[in-house]
Amino acid sequence: MNTKKKILIVEDDTNLGTVLQDHLEDKNFDVVLKRNGEEGFTEFKANKYDLCLLDVMMPKKDGFTLAKDIRRMNATIPIIFLTAKNLKEDTIEGLKLGADDYLTKPFSVDELILRMENIFKRLPKTEVSTENKFRLGKFEFDNNLRILKIGPKETKLTTKESELLKMLAVYLEKPLQRDVALNAVWGTDSYFAGRSMDVYIAKLRKYLKDDPNLEILNIHGTGFKMIVKK
Repeated sequence: MNTKKKILIVEDDTNLGTVLQDHLEDKNFDVVLKRNGEEGFTEFKANKYDLCLLDVMMPKKDGFTLAKDIRRMNATIPIIFLTAKNLKEDTIEGLKLGADDYLTKPFSVDELILRMENIFKRLPKTEVSTENKFRLGKFEFDNNLRILKIGPKETKLTTKESELLKMLAVYLEKPLQRDVALNAVWGTDSYFAGRSMDVYIAKLRKYLKDDPNLEILNIHGTGFKMIVKK
């Protein structure tokens, strides 16, 4: 089934934002429009998106700051900056933040759509974020039901335990950055949230001890990695 790509536009120019939303919806994109950086980040935390269009100059939170916050939660989501400026310094700043593209106003909406489609063509086709059932060593894990099962033994997880275990499962055998996990599960990477996550990691290790080949490692300076020993 061919699902619509979901686009988040954060643009404080009312006319431009509405024009972009209308044109993209006409091209079969699913679009949400927010008017400032704070509203944009709240929306991004609440829902999953395939691409972000961010104005650079906005009230409350500018586009560069918003991009940094988004990157802490999702290191790979495509970001295109929209700006009224044509300064080399701004372009360099946007590229440093990992921008996939950069358009200076005024621009053609058709050109924007072509650039978006080119970005989507370069992306991997796999989508792990929608997966909710996992085989972890000898365990079966159902994130929807929040149940971790090994043989006849079932453990009912709390919401945060389940969300954190899903992050580790999605990143199985790969490093999971600490700030990515914090922002995805707690919505912040504050000191107190970090201490709380460490407690939850300890709880998950206790739940998983029935399979000695399944282990959550601490990766110094990065975060965690769940591995299945061969």
